[in-house]
Amino acid sequence: MARLTILPNVLSDRGSKYAVAGGPAASRAEAEALVAELKRRKKFAKATHNSWAALLPEGPVKQDDGEGGAGMVILNCLEGAGVQNHLVIVTRWFGGTHLGGDRFRHVKTATRTYLDQLAPS
Repeated sequence: MARLTILPNVLSDRGSKYAVAGGPAASRAEAEALVAELKRRKKFAKATHNSWAALLPEGPVKQDDGEGGAGMVILNCLEGAGVQNHLVIVTRWFGGTHLGGDRFRHVKTATRTYLDQLAPS
């Protein structure tokens, strides 16, 4: 089974909290298995959104999980960084206040935080 890396408590804004996770994935089935692995953790299963994306040999895949457009934000970050065969999942727990466009800025920040930890020091 592929290894899932989780970075909890990446940021919070007006009650909403974000985490980011990911791992190597060479196919959509592997990506979906990693998402399922994350959701087996009670905390992440109860999250409002678990949006994800990956650049795979079969092409880009993304899932917004109710946060319309979040998967595309993650995908754009992966493309910009040239990261392939790797899944990134951004989790949001809704805090009661609508964040508007700021939520996409937070998805981007969470994704970049994850990608930064991938880069060799």
